[in-house]
Amino acid sequence: MSTSASLPSVTGKSTRAINILLINPNGTSSMTEACLRSLEDTLPPYCTVTGFTAPHPTPSAIEGHLDGVLSAAAAVRAVIPIASSYDAYLVACFSAHPLINALREELSGPVIGIMEASLYAARMLGGRLGVVATGARSKIMHEDAIRYYGLDGFSVGCETTGLGVLELERLPRDKVLGLVGEAARRLVQDKGADCIALGCAGMTEMKIRCEETVGAKDAVAQVIDGVGVGIQLLIALVREGHVTAKGGVFRSSQDGRKARGQQWL
Repeated sequence: MSTSASLPSVTGKSTRAINILLINPNGTSSMTEACLRSLEDTLPPYCTVTGFTAPHPTPSAIEGHLDGVLSAAAAVRAVIPIASSYDAYLVACFSAHPLINALREELSGPVIGIMEASLYAARMLGGRLGVVATGARSKIMHEDAIRYYGLDGFSVGCETTGLGVLELERLPRDKVLGLVGEAARRLVQDKGADCIALGCAGMTEMKIRCEETVGAKDAVAQVIDGVGVGIQLLIALVREGHVTAKGGVFRSSQDGRKARGQQWL
């Protein structure tokens, strides 16, 4: 008898249905659809992911702090009325988006942003992480967010493509893939990263090109898409019965708003 045959094992049998809301806080529905397509091959049975695109007047792209605030305000008012139909929520914007903590206050189900999902995964899979960013401002904001998440000691920083968020979809595909791949190459070969986070939900379908560029097949480096990893983390949290803790900073502010006569949500 082989050693492996004598080891104890267990086979999963859970058939619990899990429903996750993937929230795109910008107003570009094609990005929401691209995120859903990227999940088709890895989503386990009994799990359904529904795409939500924030309504008007949300910005069509989130490229600065005000865009983040405006998109959070538009999204939160539309998400809360439908939230009870879902077990968990993924905020599909690569940033420390204000919607993440707002939903943690108002909802009980787990909430994850794709940036933090990418960073936590990178920390587990390698020694140094890097981010492929869109433009110069996103580079600064991502590096600030990496410090906020406490992972700056494990980061080599960001490399930019020089593109805007919407240009990821609108420019010729080969040009965009080349720029994204080149930024990933610089992070690995010039800066020493061994885990690359794709720094925009609009890059979710570009993972394979980046993997080819950095040698993921040979385990030289890993390329992490926060949409896919974020969904898998949420599935794990829900299956383990976890919810957002309400005894501290994520205690709902609903009662306070009602006491002030501000029942706007």
